[in-house]
Amino acid sequence: MGVAALVVPAVPAGAATEADTPPPSPGEVVPGQETETPALVQGIRERAPEASSAAGAARAYLGSKRQRYRMADAERDLVPTATTASGEQETVRFQQRHRGVPVLGGQYVVRMERKNGERIVTGTSGKYFTGLTTGTTAEVGEELAIERAVDRVLDDLGSRHFAAAPREGEEERSPLRGTVHGLVVLPQGTGVLTQHVTVNGTDPATGEPVSQEVYVDAHAGYPLLRYSGIKTFGTPARAAGKPASDTSRQRSPAAGAKGSGVRLDGTTVPLDVLHDEARGQYVLRDRTRIPNDEYSDNVLATWDARGKWVGDVSGRWPDDIKEFGSPTPEFGTDATEAGAVDAHWAAGQVYDYYRNRHGRNSLDGHGMTVNSLVGVTVYGEPYVNAFWDGQKMVYGSGDDEYRPLSAALDVVGHEMTHGVIEHSANLVYAGQSGAMNEAIADYFGNAIEADVYGVPMTDPDSGLLGERLCRTKGPRDCALRDLNDGRTTTKSFLGLDFPNDNGGVHLNSTIFGGALWDAREDLGAELTDTIVYRALTQYLTPLDGFTQGRAAVLAAAKDLGVAADGMKALRRAFTAHGIAPGWELTLGLDSDPLLERVNTTGTGLGGGGGWWAASKSNEDGSEAYSVWAGRADGKGQLKLMSPNDGRYHVNPSTDGKTVVWQAYSSGDVEILARPIAGGPVRKLWSGRGGGSVTDVDGDVVTFSYANVGGRSGVMYLSLKDPANKVSFGGGTYRRAYSPSASGGKVAYQEWRRVALAARAAYEWRTIVVDVASGESTVVHETPNTVSHGPTAINGTHVFWLLDQEAAGGTSLLRASLDGSDVVELSPEAGTDALHAYDLTVSEDTATVAAYVPDAPLSNEASPKLHQFAALGVPGTPGTYKGRVSCNRGAQTHPAAVASSQVVWLDSTTGTTDVVTRTRPTGRCG
Repeated sequence: MGVAALVVPAVPAGAATEADTPPPSPGEVVPGQETETPALVQGIRERAPEASSAAGAARAYLGSKRQRYRMADAERDLVPTATTASGEQETVRFQQRHRGVPVLGGQYVVRMERKNGERIVTGTSGKYFTGLTTGTTAEVGEELAIERAVDRVLDDLGSRHFAAAPREGEEERSPLRGTVHGLVVLPQGTGVLTQHVTVNGTDPATGEPVSQEVYVDAHAGYPLLRYSGIKTFGTPARAAGKPASDTSRQRSPAAGAKGSGVRLDGTTVPLDVLHDEARGQYVLRDRTRIPNDEYSDNVLATWDARGKWVGDVSGRWPDDIKEFGSPTPEFGTDATEAGAVDAHWAAGQVYDYYRNRHGRNSLDGHGMTVNSLVGVTVYGEPYVNAFWDGQKMVYGSGDDEYRPLSAALDVVGHEMTHGVIEHSANLVYAGQSGAMNEAIADYFGNAIEADVYGVPMTDPDSGLLGERLCRTKGPRDCALRDLNDGRTTTKSFLGLDFPNDNGGVHLNSTIFGGALWDAREDLGAELTDTIVYRALTQYLTPLDGFTQGRAAVLAAAKDLGVAADGMKALRRAFTAHGIAPGWELTLGLDSDPLLERVNTTGTGLGGGGGWWAASKSNEDGSEAYSVWAGRADGKGQLKLMSPNDGRYHVNPSTDGKTVVWQAYSSGDVEILARPIAGGPVRKLWSGRGGGSVTDVDGDVVTFSYANVGGRSGVMYLSLKDPANKVSFGGGTYRRAYSPSASGGKVAYQEWRRVALAARAAYEWRTIVVDVASGESTVVHETPNTVSHGPTAINGTHVFWLLDQEAAGGTSLLRASLDGSDVVELSPEAGTDALHAYDLTVSEDTATVAAYVPDAPLSNEASPKLHQFAALGVPGTPGTYKGRVSCNRGAQTHPAAVASSQVVWLDSTTGTTDVVTRTRPTGRCG
C-alpha cells in the first residue's frame, strides 16, 4: 500500500507566475511525484494578498499562483489545521479536501514573514494531490465498515499470534470495538473513497492494547489499509474517551506546593505538586508550567493506574483512577516503585525542553494537559513497554529486570515527542513515514536526556535508548535501540508489509535517527535540535519518507542560515546512512519475480500443481483487486481469473487446475471458482464475512468464514455440487480455524467448551475429516492455554503449528492422517526455535513463515521462510533444509507449488512482489 515513502526527484525547475502579480525572486522548485503541485518551493520572497489572518493570506496566495501550484480552488479545497508564529515568522498548515472529503496525507505548508503590516511568502512544501477525480458518495455504511474493520484486525491478530480463544466470560463479545470517523480519500491514482474506522481493544492472544486505524473501501467494503494508532517505545487515532480537560475541571480546588520524591535510580528530585482539599492529600499535579486562564486548568498530571490492564486504558480514559497521592509533599516508596516520581519529574523536564529550546507550549503548542499513567500490566502480568495513544502517555509496570518504563528520561521524552509529532507533521505511523515518526521521537528523547544529564555527544553510549531501565544489566545490554548503530538503507533497511511492525517503524527507525544523531555530533546540540524541530513543524507532512525527510532537514537548515560547512556535514550524515534520492533501487534479491508491484494488502496467495494465483491492483493501487494465475516456471502468459467488476477478489488458492478465491462487495462475501483452462466464474457460497483462508484440491474446496462478532467457522464443499456443504464452528462456544485440503481430506483447528461447572473448561483440537465418509479424526488436543496455529495437509500427513507461549517459540508438528506418530519437526524452545505463524506443505517439504524469537535489528527480525523435509526424522541431518531465500525484507504468505518450490510475497524492495525460488538457498550470512 502506498503509504510508504514516495521518491521525490530533486530536479530544480523554473516556476511561471500569473501575469498580474510581480515576478518572484529567484528560487528553487522541486516537483512533486504524481502531482502537478511542487513538493518544495524555497528561496522566494513573494508578497501575499492582504487578509485578516495568516491562514487567509496563505490560502489566497496559493490561489493566486495557480500556474505554479495547480490548485483548482484553494479556498474550497484547503482547510487550515494549524498556524504557528514565532517573532516575525508564520507557518500555516493546510489539510487538502477532495469534494469536501479529507485526503489522507494531503497537507500543504506555507511559510511567511510578517513585517510592517505585509506578509512575504518565503517558501512552501508538502503534498497536494492534483489527480483526484473519485466520487464521494459511499455505498458502504458505518455499520458494515465497522464490522469489516473489526473482522480484519481480528484476523490479522490471529495470523500473527494464532487464533486465540476467548477468555472465560468474554465468549459472547468481541475483544475489539470500532468507531467510524467519516469518509477519507486515499491518494492513490485518481483516489479511493474509504470509511475511516478506529478499532480499539485488546489482543485476545497477548493481552496487549490494540488501536488500529483502518480504511475500508466505501464502495466494496474491503479493508484497504490499516496501521497502529498506538506509538510504542518497543517493537509491537485519536483516542475516544473522556478528554483530559474534562477530568481537570471536575477536580476539587487545590493549592500548589513544592514537593519531592526519590527516583528509581536513587536520586531525590523536586516535584511540583498540589494539595487536594477533597482528598486531603498532596497529588502529582503540576500547574506551574502550563499557563492557565480562568477558562482552563491545564496541568502536568501523573495517575495511579496500578491494577489496570493495558487494554483497559489504551484509547480510552478509565473513570476510576486518581492522580498519585501522598499525605505529605514528600512522596514515598509507593510512588517511587510505581514509577510515578520518575514520570512526573521527567514530564516536567520534557515540557521545559520544548518550551525553553523551541518556544512550544506543551505537546500541541497550545497548553494541553499532559497526562501520564503509570503501573499498567497485561492481565496482571508485567508490561514492559510504553506508548502514546493520542491522548496520554502510558507506562508499563516493568518486571524483575526492567524498571517501570517511566524510569528512563529518554523513554518519557520519546513518548511525549510522539504527541508533538501528532500535533505538527502527524507522520503516518506506517512504512517510512512511521519509521521517521519513531526516529524523531528517538532523537528528541535522547537529546533531552543528554542535555539533562550532561552526556557529551562523543560518548559512545550517547545514542542508547532505554539504557537506564535495567536493574542488573549494563547499558548496552539493556538498551532497546542505539542511534549510533551505523544502520544504512543499503545494508540494513528491512522492507516489510504493514502487519509486520507497521512496515518497519521500529526496525528501520535508526537509519534516519542515526543520521540526525550524527548531525548533532557534527553541528552541535542546539543548532541541530533547532533544525530538526523546524523541519518537523514547518516542512514535513504525513506521508513523507526518508528522502523527503532529508530534503526537509536540509531546507530547514538553509532557512536558518547554516553555513556551507554545516550544510556539507548534514548531507554527509544522510549520505553515510544511505539516505539519498533513488536509494530504493539498490536493494537486491536472490529470488525470481513472477508478478511485480501487486499493490495489495491483507490478501495471501495460492500455489499447487506448478501454478500460482495472486491478487493484484493496478500500477497506482487505485483499482479493486483482481485474481491472476501463472505458471511457477515463469513461462506462458498470465491469466486473469476474476471479473473486473469493482469487487475485491482476494485470498486465492489453486491446485493447478482450479482457482478459488473470495470476493468482497458492499453486500455479502462470496467464494468464487474458475478453471485455469477457462470457463465461467462460479459462485460457490456467500455469507456475512470471509476469513483469510481458502484451499482447493481436486473436487474439495474449504475456507474460513466469520459470523457476527468475528466468530470463526470452517466450511468445505464439492466443486461438482456446491450445495452439498458442511460447516464447523462459527458459534459462541465452538469455533473453527485454519482449514486445508488434500487427497479428499480436510484438516482444521477447533476450539470448544467441553464442560460447564463452577469454572468452564475449554480445549483445542486438530481434526482431519474424510470428505467422502464424513468421518472425523482428532489428531491432537490440548487445553485452552495452548494456542493452535495453521494446518496444512498432504497425501500422507497433517501438519500444524503449536504455541505454548512460555517456551518462547512455536512447534511445527506432524502426524499421520489417522492421528498416530505425532512428531515435532521444529522445536518450540532452544537455540533452533522459531516463532512460526504460517505454514504450507507439498508432498515432501514443509515451509513456515517465521521470526527468530527476540531477534535484534537484523535480517531475522522480519519474517523469513524456513523449510523442512516433510518426511524427515527430527534430530537427524536433512530434516531442516534451511532458509528458502536470503532476501532482507519480509517474506510472507508462502504457498507450496511442488516439491521444494514455493511462491511468496516479498517486500524487500519497499513494494510487494510475487516471487519464487525452485529450491531453498540454505544458509544466509
